[in-house]
Amino acid sequence: MTSAPIPIVFIHGLWLHASSWAPWVDLFEAAGYQPVAPGWPGVADSVEAARATPDDIADKGIDDVAGHYAAIIDRLPRQPILIGHSFGGMIAEKLLGMNYGAAAIAIDAAQIKGVLPLPLSSLRSTLPVFSNPANKHRAVSLTAEQFRYSFGNAVSPEESDALYERWTIPAPGRPLFEAAVANFSLHSPAKVDTGNSERGPLLLIMGGQDHTVPEAITKSTLKQYRHSEAVTDLVEFEDRGHSLTIDSGWRTVADTCLDWLRKQGL
Repeated sequence: MTSAPIPIVFIHGLWLHASSWAPWVDLFEAAGYQPVAPGWPGVADSVEAARATPDDIADKGIDDVAGHYAAIIDRLPRQPILIGHSFGGMIAEKLLGMNYGAAAIAIDAAQIKGVLPLPLSSLRSTLPVFSNPANKHRAVSLTAEQFRYSFGNAVSPEESDALYERWTIPAPGRPLFEAAVANFSLHSPAKVDTGNSERGPLLLIMGGQDHTVPEAITKSTLKQYRHSEAVTDLVEFEDRGHSLTIDSGWRTVADTCLDWLRKQGL
């Protein structure tokens, strides 16, 4: 009797709709996995509907999102592989530390508690949220120009604008505020059990041209795992920005993920 395919749960980040994972879902399904790409709590099923209902996602925090995906995982037939981008990468790390995944891949993952570097480009990328303290309880949209700086700086302006039109949605400000004060909060929702040696393997992926999550953040994240005996690997795409999961070079990143999973026997 053959075992059931390993589920994969794709977790999107801020400002991108879950449907932006569609090419990845098709690729991983063809590779023999059982992928799903659920949206964050409150996010509508389509980009257009999500743009029309920003209040539905407003004020959702890290714990809300982690709990939402944990409930989805609990309904799966077996422990999944978690693949997340940006804040979705942080959620994947958090869930892996809680033993909710057989493995995790965190792509340009948002900073977890303990990560100290906060480069200027990262501050500029998040300025649309932090410019108004009331945004903690609101959903905030990016302009095409803001998206070009935060996501599309490593692709042409034309490609960046096309990605913006196709995939962007409003995003809650709360997770950014929570991450910003994580190192001053004993019980921050951005805390990850990085010392868990019983967890599954973890791959951190970073884009060398990423403005939103610069390589200094990912390298500092890697150091947080130094006390764990579990597998923790790092791969860098030197010429890629924060749009690396959705732009014209997505397949190279996805194939790297598939290769790494095969090396882990998954």
